[in-house]
Amino acid sequence: MGPDALAQVLRPLGGIFDARDFPNLLVGLQISDDAAVYKISEEEAIIQTLDFFTPVVDDPYEYGAIAAANSMSDVYAMGGEVTLALNICGFPCGLEPEILTEILRGGAEKVREAGGIIAGGHTIDAKEPLYGLSVLGRAHPDKIFTKAAARPGDALILTKPLGVGIITTAAKGEAANAEHVAGAVASMKKLNCNASRILRKLGVRACTDITGFALLGHALEMAEKSGVEMHFSLNAVPFLDGVTEYANQWLFPGGASRNRKYYENRVEFASGIPEEMRSLLFTPETSGGLLAAIPAEKIMAAETLFAEAGHPFWLIGNVSEGGNCKIIVT
Repeated sequence: MGPDALAQVLRPLGGIFDARDFPNLLVGLQISDDAAVYKISEEEAIIQTLDFFTPVVDDPYEYGAIAAANSMSDVYAMGGEVTLALNICGFPCGLEPEILTEILRGGAEKVREAGGIIAGGHTIDAKEPLYGLSVLGRAHPDKIFTKAAARPGDALILTKPLGVGIITTAAKGEAANAEHVAGAVASMKKLNCNASRILRKLGVRACTDITGFALLGHALEMAEKSGVEMHFSLNAVPFLDGVTEYANQWLFPGGASRNRKYYENRVEFASGIPEEMRSLLFTPETSGGLLAAIPAEKIMAAETLFAEAGHPFWLIGNVSEGGNCKIIVT
């Protein structure tokens, strides 16, 4: 669902219950972050999230692994660790059992890689396959990442390159290079757990993951909740191999235009930035990386910790004061 339609659906629901009746609900519908957070003791909070989607690749095992990684990502975007998950499955009646087994195997092995376990699930008949997870995570209640904690002077980092959305769209149209597709699959399967752990070591408090609303949409959510402006340097933003080629051919998914229509009035682009590059920044991602705001004095420590872990990150912008809560791309 596009951001405009989703906002209309959710707007009337805010008054259904008064969050003051649930003081241990640290993050819920009123706050609206990547996942719900409920405090169960002074030392522990549970994180609850779910996600599912139709296939983005042809291989059933890879699809299951990608869907699982994507579903767990919101736990990492909140600074938590995955404990257990439940399968969410919709499959056509005539689909071969071996295909279903491979989808579920891909998901189960990815959850195990995260240190969690699949503990059950629910399956329905559907016209086309859909798969994902309901995920339970844990974190210290005083160390939760939120979208509302970015501060002026912070540096903005990204932990995965962009571009899986346009590559998978090109692949569906049989217009993608096999090596580019393989790179996108590897990126989507990569868990955000190690990046999240490094950010916790740094004491970072502001974070989100880049998924359906694209880099600019999710950045705007952070900017609005934090009451700041965000500045991005296009030349510093990483893209997967092949992405600019497909952008030049205008092979964008439909979600790119929906995101752009909804968010672009709050984004200011430098005049020399081409239209296709602007659209890339509005293009949905699947199982994308973490966007985090890091205090400037901790950047050197971040470089050390990410290098020690063999994990890349990219410094792509900064946070400044600004009551308009907008994004500026130069």
